Amino acid sequence: MAKILAYQKVYQRIHAAILQGILKPGERIPAARVLSKEMGVARGTVEEGYAILKAEGYIESSGQAGTRVSEKLLTPSKIEKPKVNTRQPGFTGEIQTAQLLPFQLGIPALDAFPRKAWSRMAARCARNINKDDLAYPCAYGLAPLRTSIAQYLQLSRGVQCDPTQVFITSGYVNSINWITQVLLNAQSTIAIEDPGYPLTAKILKAKFSHIVSVPVDEEGINLPSNIAADVVIVTPTHQSPTCVSLSLQRRQALLDWANRHQSWIIEDDYDGEYRHTGLPLPALKSLDSQDRVVYSGTFSKVLVPSLRIAYIVVPKTKVQAFEQCAELYAGNVAALTQACVLAFIEEGQLSRHIQRMRKLYRERRELTARVFKQILGDKISIENQPGGMHMIVKLNNPDINDVELSNKMMAAGLFAQGLSQWSSRPVHPSLILSFTNICTEEECKKLVYKIKAIGI
Repeated sequence: MAKILAYQKVYQRIHAAILQGILKPGERIPAARVLSKEMGVARGTVEEGYAILKAEGYIESSGQAGTRVSEKLLTPSKIEKPKVNTRQPGFTGEIQTAQLLPFQLGIPALDAFPRKAWSRMAARCARNINKDDLAYPCAYGLAPLRTSIAQYLQLSRGVQCDPTQVFITSGYVNSINWITQVLLNAQSTIAIEDPGYPLTAKILKAKFSHIVSVPVDEEGINLPSNIAADVVIVTPTHQSPTCVSLSLQRRQALLDWANRHQSWIIEDDYDGEYRHTGLPLPALKSLDSQDRVVYSGTFSKVLVPSLRIAYIVVPKTKVQAFEQCAELYAGNVAALTQACVLAFIEEGQLSRHIQRMRKLYRERRELTARVFKQILGDKISIENQPGGMHMIVKLNNPDINDVELSNKMMAAGLFAQGLSQWSSRPVHPSLILSFTNICTEEECKKLVYKIKAIGI
Protein backbone atom coordinates (compact mmCIF):
# COMPACT_ATOMS: atom_id res chain seq x y z
CA MET A 1 0.00 0.00 0.00
CA ALA A 2 1.35 3.43 -0.96
CA LYS A 3 2.51 5.61 1.91
CA ILE A 4 0.31 8.64 2.64
CA LEU A 5 2.46 11.77 2.68
CA ALA A 6 2.20 14.29 5.50
CA TYR A 7 0.57 17.01 3.38
CA GLN A 8 -2.00 14.45 2.17
CA LYS A 9 -2.93 13.70 5.78
CA VAL A 10 -3.50 17.42 6.33
CA TYR A 11 -5.65 17.55 3.21
CA GLN A 12 -7.66 14.46 4.17
CA ARG A 13 -8.34 15.66 7.72
CA ILE A 14 -9.72 19.07 6.69
CA HIS A 15 -11.41 17.68 3.56
CA ALA A 16 -13.29 15.06 5.63
CA ALA A 17 -14.32 17.65 8.22
CA ILE A 18 -15.81 19.85 5.46
CA LEU A 19 -17.66 17.02 3.70
CA GLN A 20 -19.11 15.76 6.99
CA GLY A 21 -20.40 19.24 7.82
CA ILE A 22 -18.17 19.53 10.89
CA LEU A 23 -16.50 22.56 9.30
CA LYS A 24 -19.29 24.62 7.72
CA PRO A 25 -19.18 27.23 4.92
CA GLY A 26 -17.83 30.50 6.27
CA GLU A 27 -16.17 28.95 9.33
CA ARG A 28 -12.49 29.52 9.99
CA ILE A 29 -10.18 26.56 9.68
CA PRO A 30 -7.22 26.18 12.07
CA ALA A 31 -4.26 28.42 11.36
CA ALA A 32 -1.35 26.60 9.71
CA ARG A 33 0.82 27.33 12.74
CA VAL A 34 -1.72 25.79 15.15
CA LEU A 35 -2.48 22.69 13.05
CA SER A 36 1.21 22.05 12.41
CA LYS A 37 1.81 21.80 16.18
CA GLU A 38 -1.27 19.62 16.67
CA MET A 39 -0.21 17.16 13.95
CA GLY A 40 3.53 17.37 14.60
CA VAL A 41 4.42 18.46 11.05
CA ALA A 42 6.13 21.47 9.52
CA ARG A 43 4.08 24.60 8.89
CA GLY A 44 4.97 24.37 5.19
CA THR A 45 3.46 20.88 5.09
CA VAL A 46 0.14 22.23 6.38
CA GLU A 47 0.27 25.10 3.93
CA GLU A 48 0.85 22.61 1.10
CA GLY A 49 -2.26 20.67 2.10
CA TYR A 50 -4.22 23.92 2.39
CA ALA A 51 -3.06 24.94 -1.09
CA ILE A 52 -4.67 21.83 -2.58
CA LEU A 53 -7.91 22.49 -0.71
CA LYS A 54 -7.88 26.08 -1.97
CA ALA A 55 -7.23 24.96 -5.55
CA GLU A 56 -10.19 22.57 -5.35
CA GLY A 57 -12.43 25.33 -4.05
CA TYR A 58 -13.00 24.03 -0.52
CA ILE A 59 -11.34 26.94 1.29
CA GLU A 60 -10.60 30.58 0.54
CA SER A 61 -8.39 33.25 2.10
CA SER A 62 -10.11 36.15 3.86
CA GLY A 63 -7.13 38.39 4.52
CA GLN A 64 -6.67 39.22 8.19
CA ALA A 65 -9.82 37.23 8.97
CA GLY A 66 -7.89 34.04 8.22
CA THR A 67 -8.75 31.14 5.96
CA ARG A 68 -12.34 29.94 5.86
CA VAL A 69 -14.43 27.21 4.31
CA SER A 70 -15.73 28.49 0.98
CA GLU A 71 -19.14 30.15 1.12
CA LYS A 72 -19.87 28.67 -2.32
CA LEU A 73 -20.18 25.17 -0.90
CA LEU A 74 -23.53 23.73 0.11
CA THR A 75 -24.78 25.21 3.37
CA PRO A 76 -25.11 22.82 6.33
CA SER A 77 -28.91 22.90 5.95
CA LYS A 78 -28.55 21.26 2.52
CA ILE A 79 -26.17 18.57 3.78
CA GLU A 80 -27.97 15.49 5.00
CA LYS A 81 -26.84 14.88 8.58
CA PRO A 82 -28.15 12.88 11.52
CA LYS A 83 -30.28 14.97 13.84
CA VAL A 84 -28.71 15.87 17.19
CA ASN A 85 -31.47 15.08 19.67
CA THR A 86 -32.35 17.34 22.59
CA ARG A 87 -34.49 15.12 24.83
CA GLN A 88 -34.55 16.35 28.42
CA PRO A 89 -33.43 14.32 31.47
CA GLY A 90 -34.38 14.26 35.12
CA PHE A 91 -32.30 15.69 37.93
CA THR A 92 -29.11 14.10 39.30
CA GLY A 93 -26.33 15.63 41.38
CA GLU A 94 -22.81 14.90 42.60
CA ILE A 95 -20.63 16.37 45.34
CA GLN A 96 -16.93 15.62 45.69
CA THR A 97 -14.21 17.24 47.76
CA ALA A 98 -10.47 16.55 47.89
CA GLN A 99 -7.30 17.89 49.48
CA LEU A 100 -4.53 18.65 47.02
CA LEU A 101 -1.19 17.12 48.04
CA PRO A 102 2.26 17.33 46.41
CA PHE A 103 2.70 14.66 43.69
CA GLN A 104 -1.07 14.04 43.55
CA LEU A 105 -2.10 12.05 40.49
CA GLY A 106 -4.61 13.18 37.90
CA ILE A 107 -4.38 16.91 38.67
CA PRO A 108 -3.25 19.24 35.86
CA ALA A 109 -1.07 22.30 36.51
CA LEU A 110 -3.62 24.43 38.35
CA ASP A 111 -1.31 27.45 38.48
CA ALA A 112 -1.11 27.50 34.67
CA PHE A 113 -4.85 27.39 33.99
CA PRO A 114 -5.93 30.63 32.22
CA ARG A 115 -8.32 31.73 34.95
CA LYS A 116 -8.76 35.26 33.63
CA ALA A 117 -9.79 34.08 30.17
CA TRP A 118 -12.05 31.42 31.67
CA SER A 119 -13.66 33.93 34.06
CA ARG A 120 -14.29 36.34 31.21
CA MET A 121 -15.99 33.68 29.08
CA ALA A 122 -17.93 32.26 32.04
CA ALA A 123 -19.27 35.72 32.86
CA ARG A 124 -20.29 36.27 29.25
CA CYS A 125 -22.03 32.88 29.11
CA ALA A 126 -23.90 33.71 32.33
CA ARG A 127 -24.98 37.12 31.01
CA ASN A 128 -26.23 35.59 27.76
CA ILE A 129 -28.34 32.91 29.42
CA ASN A 130 -31.95 32.84 28.28
CA LYS A 131 -35.16 31.33 29.63
CA ASP A 132 -34.79 28.00 27.82
CA ASP A 133 -31.30 27.54 29.27
CA LEU A 134 -32.79 27.42 32.77
CA ALA A 135 -34.53 24.09 32.12
CA TYR A 136 -32.88 20.67 32.43
CA PRO A 137 -29.99 20.32 29.96
CA CYS A 138 -30.20 17.88 27.08
CA ALA A 139 -29.62 14.29 28.23
CA TYR A 140 -26.98 13.76 25.55
CA GLY A 141 -25.15 17.07 26.06
CA LEU A 142 -25.57 20.48 24.44
CA ALA A 143 -25.77 20.03 20.67
CA PRO A 144 -23.23 22.79 19.83
CA LEU A 145 -20.71 21.30 22.28
CA ARG A 146 -21.13 17.81 20.80
CA THR A 147 -20.49 19.29 17.36
CA SER A 148 -17.45 21.20 18.60
CA ILE A 149 -15.98 18.09 20.25
CA ALA A 150 -16.49 16.10 17.04
CA GLN A 151 -14.58 18.80 15.16
CA TYR A 152 -11.83 18.92 17.80
CA LEU A 153 -11.34 15.14 17.70
CA GLN A 154 -11.24 15.17 13.91
CA LEU A 155 -8.51 17.79 13.79
CA SER A 156 -6.40 16.93 16.86
CA ARG A 157 -6.85 13.19 17.50
CA GLY A 158 -7.70 11.90 14.01
CA VAL A 159 -11.07 10.55 15.19
CA GLN A 160 -13.82 10.83 12.58
CA CYS A 161 -17.29 10.91 14.07
CA ASP A 162 -20.66 12.59 13.77
CA PRO A 163 -21.92 14.87 16.56
CA THR A 164 -24.67 12.33 17.26
CA GLN A 165 -21.99 9.82 18.31
CA VAL A 166 -20.71 12.18 21.01
CA PHE A 167 -22.29 12.07 24.48
CA ILE A 168 -21.38 14.35 27.38
CA THR A 169 -20.71 12.69 30.74
CA SER A 170 -19.67 13.86 34.20
CA GLY A 171 -16.43 11.91 34.32
CA TYR A 172 -14.73 8.54 33.92
CA VAL A 173 -17.01 6.64 36.32
CA ASN A 174 -20.09 7.97 34.57
CA SER A 175 -18.60 7.10 31.16
CA ILE A 176 -17.68 3.50 32.07
CA ASN A 177 -21.03 2.82 33.72
CA TRP A 178 -22.91 4.14 30.69
CA ILE A 179 -20.80 2.19 28.19
CA THR A 180 -20.99 -1.11 30.05
CA GLN A 181 -24.72 -0.74 30.62
CA VAL A 182 -25.31 -0.54 26.87
CA LEU A 183 -22.75 -3.03 25.57
CA LEU A 184 -22.61 -5.73 28.25
CA ASN A 185 -24.69 -7.95 30.52
CA ALA A 186 -24.05 -9.50 33.93
CA GLN A 187 -22.38 -12.57 32.39
CA SER A 188 -20.02 -10.61 30.13
CA THR A 189 -16.25 -11.09 30.37
CA ILE A 190 -14.12 -7.94 30.58
CA ALA A 191 -10.36 -7.78 30.00
CA ILE A 192 -8.37 -5.03 31.75
CA GLU A 193 -4.72 -3.99 31.79
CA ASP A 194 -2.38 -5.25 34.52
CA PRO A 195 -0.98 -3.09 35.99
CA GLY A 196 -3.88 -0.76 35.42
CA TYR A 197 -5.99 2.04 36.88
CA PRO A 198 -7.42 0.68 40.17
CA LEU A 199 -10.68 2.60 39.81
CA THR A 200 -11.48 0.71 36.60
CA ALA A 201 -11.41 -2.65 38.38
CA LYS A 202 -13.40 -1.21 41.29
CA ILE A 203 -16.16 0.06 39.00
CA LEU A 204 -16.38 -3.22 37.10
CA LYS A 205 -16.33 -5.51 40.14
CA ALA A 206 -19.42 -3.75 41.46
CA LYS A 207 -21.39 -4.99 38.42
CA PHE A 208 -19.52 -7.90 36.82
CA SER A 209 -17.92 -11.11 38.08
CA HIS A 210 -15.92 -12.16 35.00
CA ILE A 211 -12.91 -9.83 34.90
CA VAL A 212 -9.62 -10.94 33.33
CA SER A 213 -6.31 -9.16 33.96
CA VAL A 214 -4.00 -9.01 30.93
CA PRO A 215 -0.25 -8.29 31.37
CA VAL A 216 1.31 -5.08 30.07
CA ASP A 217 4.90 -4.98 28.76
CA GLU A 218 7.07 -2.39 27.00
CA GLU A 219 4.71 -2.41 23.98
CA GLY A 220 1.50 -2.05 25.98
CA ILE A 221 -1.20 -4.62 26.63
CA ASN A 222 -0.35 -8.10 25.33
CA LEU A 223 -3.80 -9.49 24.59
CA PRO A 224 -3.84 -13.21 23.64
CA SER A 225 -5.45 -13.66 20.22
CA ASN A 226 -7.71 -16.43 21.53
CA ILE A 227 -8.94 -14.70 24.67
CA ALA A 228 -12.72 -14.92 25.06
CA ALA A 229 -13.73 -11.45 26.22
CA ASP A 230 -16.67 -9.27 25.33
CA VAL A 231 -14.75 -6.05 25.86
CA VAL A 232 -11.22 -4.90 26.65
CA ILE A 233 -10.45 -1.56 28.33
CA VAL A 234 -7.13 -0.02 27.25
CA THR A 235 -5.08 3.16 27.64
CA PRO A 236 -3.11 2.98 24.36
CA THR A 237 -1.54 6.43 24.14
CA HIS A 238 0.01 6.49 27.63
CA GLN A 239 -0.68 3.24 29.44
CA SER A 240 -1.89 3.85 32.97
CA PRO A 241 0.33 3.72 34.97
CA THR A 242 3.47 2.66 33.03
CA CYS A 243 3.11 5.43 30.38
CA VAL A 244 4.26 3.09 27.57
CA SER A 245 2.53 3.55 24.22
CA LEU A 246 0.72 0.66 22.56
CA SER A 247 2.82 -0.28 19.54
CA LEU A 248 1.35 -0.11 16.04
CA GLN A 249 1.57 -3.90 15.70
CA ARG A 250 -0.34 -4.37 18.96
CA ARG A 251 -2.92 -1.77 17.91
CA GLN A 252 -3.56 -3.59 14.66
CA ALA A 253 -3.73 -6.96 16.42
CA LEU A 254 -6.17 -5.57 18.99
CA LEU A 255 -8.48 -4.17 16.33
CA ASP A 256 -8.30 -7.42 14.37
CA TRP A 257 -9.17 -9.39 17.53
CA ALA A 258 -12.19 -7.17 18.20
CA ASN A 259 -13.43 -7.56 14.63
CA ARG A 260 -12.98 -11.36 14.54
CA HIS A 261 -14.67 -11.92 17.89
CA GLN A 262 -17.21 -9.09 17.46
CA SER A 263 -16.00 -7.76 20.78
CA TRP A 264 -15.62 -4.15 21.89
CA ILE A 265 -12.65 -1.98 22.79
CA ILE A 266 -13.01 0.89 25.26
CA GLU A 267 -10.21 3.40 24.63
CA ASP A 268 -9.51 5.55 27.68
CA ASP A 269 -7.59 8.49 26.17
CA TYR A 270 -7.25 10.28 29.50
CA ASP A 271 -4.18 12.42 28.69
CA GLY A 272 -3.39 11.63 25.05
CA GLU A 273 -2.84 15.32 24.27
CA TYR A 274 0.35 15.44 26.34
CA ARG A 275 3.33 13.91 24.58
CA HIS A 276 6.82 15.03 25.52
CA THR A 277 8.90 13.45 22.75
CA GLY A 278 8.27 12.67 19.09
CA LEU A 279 5.14 13.23 17.05
CA PRO A 280 1.70 13.20 18.70
CA LEU A 281 0.16 9.73 18.52
CA PRO A 282 -3.30 9.45 16.91
CA ALA A 283 -6.02 7.80 18.94
CA LEU A 284 -6.62 4.07 18.52
CA LYS A 285 -10.12 5.06 17.39
CA SER A 286 -8.58 6.76 14.34
CA LEU A 287 -7.54 3.30 13.03
CA ASP A 288 -10.93 1.73 13.77
CA SER A 289 -12.37 0.95 10.32
CA GLN A 290 -14.89 -1.59 11.70
CA ASP A 291 -16.36 0.71 14.39
CA ARG A 292 -15.48 -1.57 17.32
CA VAL A 293 -13.90 1.14 19.53
CA VAL A 294 -15.73 3.27 22.07
CA TYR A 295 -13.62 6.37 22.69
CA SER A 296 -13.55 7.97 26.16
CA GLY A 297 -12.12 11.46 26.59
CA THR A 298 -12.09 14.00 29.39
CA PHE A 299 -11.62 17.70 30.08
CA SER A 300 -10.44 16.97 33.64
CA LYS A 301 -6.82 16.64 32.51
CA VAL A 302 -6.68 19.32 29.80
CA LEU A 303 -8.69 21.89 31.81
CA VAL A 304 -9.50 21.31 35.50
CA PRO A 305 -11.16 18.37 37.31
CA SER A 306 -13.65 20.57 39.17
CA LEU A 307 -15.61 21.04 35.93
CA ARG A 308 -16.65 17.36 36.08
CA ILE A 309 -17.08 17.07 32.33
CA ALA A 310 -16.02 14.29 29.97
CA TYR A 311 -17.36 12.68 26.80
CA ILE A 312 -17.62 9.40 24.93
CA VAL A 313 -17.75 8.64 21.20
CA VAL A 314 -19.87 5.56 20.52
CA PRO A 315 -20.21 3.39 17.37
CA LYS A 316 -22.83 4.57 14.89
CA THR A 317 -24.72 1.29 15.25
CA LYS A 318 -25.11 1.88 19.00
CA VAL A 319 -26.19 5.53 19.03
CA GLN A 320 -29.85 4.68 19.54
CA ALA A 321 -29.04 2.26 22.37
CA PHE A 322 -27.04 4.94 24.19
CA GLU A 323 -29.84 7.44 23.70
CA GLN A 324 -32.41 5.05 25.14
CA CYS A 325 -30.67 4.82 28.52
CA ALA A 326 -29.30 8.37 28.56
CA GLU A 327 -31.54 9.51 31.41
CA LEU A 328 -29.97 6.91 33.70
CA TYR A 329 -26.41 8.13 33.15
CA ALA A 330 -26.42 11.61 31.59
CA GLY A 331 -27.55 15.10 32.51
CA ASN A 332 -25.02 15.52 35.33
CA VAL A 333 -23.15 18.41 33.72
CA ALA A 334 -24.67 21.86 34.08
CA ALA A 335 -25.67 23.57 30.84
CA LEU A 336 -23.70 26.67 31.89
CA THR A 337 -20.54 24.59 32.37
CA GLN A 338 -21.01 23.03 28.95
CA ALA A 339 -21.52 26.48 27.43
CA CYS A 340 -18.28 27.71 29.02
CA VAL A 341 -16.30 24.75 27.65
CA LEU A 342 -17.86 25.36 24.23
CA ALA A 343 -16.76 29.01 24.28
CA PHE A 344 -13.28 27.97 25.41
CA ILE A 345 -12.95 25.64 22.42
CA GLU A 346 -14.48 27.94 19.82
CA GLU A 347 -12.29 30.90 20.78
CA GLY A 348 -9.16 28.80 20.30
CA GLN A 349 -8.28 28.85 24.00
CA LEU A 350 -8.22 25.05 24.31
CA SER A 351 -5.66 24.50 21.54
CA ARG A 352 -3.41 27.26 22.88
CA HIS A 353 -3.69 25.94 26.44
CA ILE A 354 -2.76 22.39 25.38
CA GLN A 355 0.28 23.67 23.48
CA ARG A 356 1.45 25.62 26.54
CA MET A 357 0.91 22.63 28.80
CA ARG A 358 2.91 20.30 26.55
CA LYS A 359 5.94 22.53 26.93
CA LEU A 360 5.34 23.12 30.64
CA TYR A 361 4.91 19.43 31.48
CA ARG A 362 8.04 18.51 29.58
CA GLU A 363 9.98 21.09 31.60
CA ARG A 364 8.45 20.09 34.93
CA ARG A 365 9.05 16.40 34.34
CA GLU A 366 12.69 17.04 33.46
CA LEU A 367 13.07 19.23 36.56
CA THR A 368 11.45 16.69 38.90
CA ALA A 369 13.41 13.74 37.52
CA ARG A 370 16.68 15.67 37.75
CA VAL A 371 16.11 16.67 41.39
CA PHE A 372 15.12 13.12 42.37
CA LYS A 373 18.34 11.77 40.85
CA GLN A 374 20.47 14.50 42.47
CA ILE A 375 19.15 13.86 45.97
CA LEU A 376 18.36 10.14 45.97
CA GLY A 377 21.17 9.07 43.63
CA ASP A 378 21.48 5.36 42.99
CA LYS A 379 18.58 4.53 45.29
CA ILE A 380 16.16 5.19 42.44
CA SER A 381 15.84 4.95 38.66
CA ILE A 382 13.58 7.02 36.42
CA GLU A 383 13.14 5.96 32.82
CA ASN A 384 12.28 8.41 30.07
CA GLN A 385 8.60 8.34 29.20
CA PRO A 386 7.13 9.59 25.91
CA GLY A 387 4.31 11.50 27.55
CA GLY A 388 1.74 11.70 30.31
CA MET A 389 1.25 13.60 33.56
CA HIS A 390 3.06 11.33 36.01
CA MET A 391 6.29 9.37 36.28
CA ILE A 392 7.40 6.01 37.67
CA VAL A 393 10.17 6.21 40.28
CA LYS A 394 11.75 2.76 40.43
CA LEU A 395 13.19 1.82 43.84
CA ASN A 396 16.50 0.05 43.17
CA ASN A 397 16.31 -1.90 46.43
CA PRO A 398 13.96 -4.80 45.58
CA ASP A 399 13.30 -5.46 49.27
CA ILE A 400 11.48 -2.16 49.82
CA ASN A 401 7.72 -2.46 50.18
CA ASP A 402 6.37 0.31 47.93
CA VAL A 403 2.93 0.19 49.55
CA GLU A 404 4.35 0.76 53.04
CA LEU A 405 6.54 3.56 51.71
CA SER A 406 3.61 5.26 49.98
CA ASN A 407 1.58 5.03 53.20
CA LYS A 408 4.42 6.73 55.12
CA MET A 409 4.55 9.46 52.49
CA MET A 410 0.80 10.00 52.71
CA ALA A 411 1.09 10.29 56.50
CA ALA A 412 3.77 12.95 55.96
CA GLY A 413 1.52 14.96 53.66
CA LEU A 414 2.94 13.72 50.34
CA PHE A 415 0.75 11.91 47.85
CA ALA A 416 2.13 8.60 46.60
CA GLN A 417 0.96 5.26 45.34
CA GLY A 418 3.01 2.11 45.00
CA LEU A 419 3.03 0.33 41.68
CA SER A 420 2.03 -2.80 43.59
CA GLN A 421 -1.30 -1.15 44.35
CA TRP A 422 -2.02 -1.01 40.63
CA SER A 423 -1.08 -4.61 39.82
CA SER A 424 -2.44 -8.05 40.66
CA ARG A 425 0.96 -9.60 39.89
CA PRO A 426 4.32 -9.11 41.62
CA VAL A 427 6.10 -6.03 40.25
CA HIS A 428 9.37 -4.28 41.02
CA PRO A 429 8.78 -1.77 43.87
CA SER A 430 8.12 1.66 42.41
CA LEU A 431 6.30 4.89 43.21
CA ILE A 432 3.78 6.58 40.92
CA LEU A 433 4.11 10.35 41.30
CA SER A 434 2.75 13.35 39.43
CA PHE A 435 5.00 16.26 38.49
CA THR A 436 2.40 18.62 37.04
CA ASN A 437 2.12 20.91 40.08
CA ILE A 438 5.84 21.00 40.95
CA CYS A 439 6.50 24.63 40.10
CA THR A 440 10.07 25.40 41.16
CA GLU A 441 13.36 23.62 41.81
CA GLU A 442 13.41 24.92 45.38
CA GLU A 443 9.97 23.44 46.06
CA CYS A 444 10.94 20.14 44.47
CA LYS A 445 14.13 19.84 46.54
CA LYS A 446 12.20 20.37 49.81
CA LEU A 447 9.76 17.62 48.85
CA VAL A 448 12.44 15.12 47.80
CA TYR A 449 14.48 15.72 50.95
CA LYS A 450 11.28 15.01 52.88
CA ILE A 451 10.99 11.67 51.04
CA LYS A 452 14.64 10.92 51.81
CA ALA A 453 14.03 11.59 55.51
CA ILE A 454 11.15 9.12 55.49
CA GLY A 455 13.66 6.43 54.59
CA ILE A 456 13.62 5.50 50.92
